[in-house]
Amino acid sequence: MEKGLGSITTVSVTLVLLSIVAATCLYGLNDRKLMAANIENAISKGIDPLTVRCSYAKSDDTVCIAHAANRK
Repeated sequence: MEKGLGSITTVSVTLVLLSIVAATCLYGLNDRKLMAANIENAISKGIDPLTVRCSYAKSDDTVCIAHAANRK
């Protein structure tokens, strides 16, 4: 393998990995901003904000499990 081809491959793989990390971070940040905005809207409309939070939670979130169990 040529020396130049190896460095180009290394740079390309590094750029792909950094792009994946950046996209994942950006997605998580935007998801949190959207959740915060929806909770603020729920509070202003008189909707339980914990219910809105639980709509974004994973299935093993103990707070949301307890909240769902106590709902009538």
